Amino acid sequence: MAMEIEDKFDVPADYEIPDLTGLPGCDDIVGPRSHQLVAIYFDTPDLRLAARGITLRRRRGGTDPGWHLKLPKTRGARQEITHPLTRSIKTVPPELADLVLAFTRGAPLVPVAELDTRRSVTLLRNGAGVTLVEVADDRVKGTVLGEEPHVERWREVEAELGTGDGKLLERVGKRLRKAGASPAGSSSKLARLLGAAREIPAVRVAKTGKGSAGEIIVGYLSSQVAALFSQDPRVRRAEPDAVHQMRVACRRMRSALKSFRKIAENTEPLQEELKWLGGVLGEARDLEVIRDRFSHALDSLDGELIVGPVRSRLGSDLLDDEQEAYERIRQALTGERYFALLDALDDLVAAPQLTKAAAKPAATLEAVAAKSWRRVTRAYGAAQAVEDPDKRETAMHEVRKAAKRARYTAEVLGMSELADRAEAVQDVLGAHRDGLVAQERLTAEAGRARQAGEDTFTYGVLTGLERARAARASKEFPGVWEKTTQAVAKLL
Repeated sequence: MAMEIEDKFDVPADYEIPDLTGLPGCDDIVGPRSHQLVAIYFDTPDLRLAARGITLRRRRGGTDPGWHLKLPKTRGARQEITHPLTRSIKTVPPELADLVLAFTRGAPLVPVAELDTRRSVTLLRNGAGVTLVEVADDRVKGTVLGEEPHVERWREVEAELGTGDGKLLERVGKRLRKAGASPAGSSSKLARLLGAAREIPAVRVAKTGKGSAGEIIVGYLSSQVAALFSQDPRVRRAEPDAVHQMRVACRRMRSALKSFRKIAENTEPLQEELKWLGGVLGEARDLEVIRDRFSHALDSLDGELIVGPVRSRLGSDLLDDEQEAYERIRQALTGERYFALLDALDDLVAAPQLTKAAAKPAATLEAVAAKSWRRVTRAYGAAQAVEDPDKRETAMHEVRKAAKRARYTAEVLGMSELADRAEAVQDVLGAHRDGLVAQERLTAEAGRARQAGEDTFTYGVLTGLERARAARASKEFPGVWEKTTQAVAKLL
């Protein structure tokens, strides 16, 4: 996998690549060198990948022949996943087909276009011979496949960042533009070709009044649906933090649908399905977090305090459990229930059931933030009234959940200070609960170790550390609560 950072330019047929010497850090210009590239692009018959800005191709020729899956830009970069060239020119490798299941939802992937490109490549290198920027001058013949093939010809230039920095890429782009290049009108060659022959379906978003409550809510929900979709391929590849980010998107949507049910109604079934998906993701995420927690705790101990195969039980054994949880995630993400949820999310963004309140000014939503915070204070009051310690722990967990919902509600409305205050409450209560959960896990693992005849001394040491961490959080909370409630009173 690679992150592709590039700038694309449209150029006239008689365009000349300008002199690129003298750029900071560039000691050598290599090329131009020519390649012939032939790529077949795959999509569903109704172009579901193109609608999301995704390209999937089989390319031969050049320096990187093979299968290439390019996912939409995030933070200025496109994610590219590669697979070795296969013999078949009509069947997408299952590994890549699985990564786009959230978008195809089981529809077949078929050849939709062919690009025949004569590429002239110029490399900008430093004194060590390392490529900083690659400039590709492409003369393209594109064919939309079908009963009546459509052919387009054009020329374009790409400047792709190698090991150089963004400023160097900007300077290269400036020289290209000065010579007559203009920013590309299409995000990719495929989009340009298909757009000239047929209409590429767009992701539908409901129309709402400018400055209205509906605009705020639909916009937020749309962003979180997009976040979930963007994490799907990363979750399937078990990339770092992907499960967490996808789970957060589920939680944010559930919270928004609950808090703003008077704006978008009849979403209870969707909320339940988001809860289901969050639960599927949560098992692997929780194991990942606690395994990392124990690893850091063991690293902090003196060697003589680590007795027996405790690292194995709290490390590789938990990792095995985590990998099994990932397999359950993969199974869920290939099932009809998940596809139905994705369909429902598309419908939510495209045609939500908005109430009359959605047409009101966005400022009216601030009352929802105030109501959400009152829910936190009520939960805290109820918890304080509980005398039984175990039941109070459960009640304080409800305070944490209420604080998280208040935080997400404030984020929807751009009330960042309120969101930060709610997060402070959430964090300290989370630290306390994490300590309790860790103690429960250590007790269970110590029991298994004891049955296996292993020394359990280290489990006791770790349990003591977790108990102390939970106690510190509990002691810290009253001060955090007082400071937060005073600050929130001035905000609402």
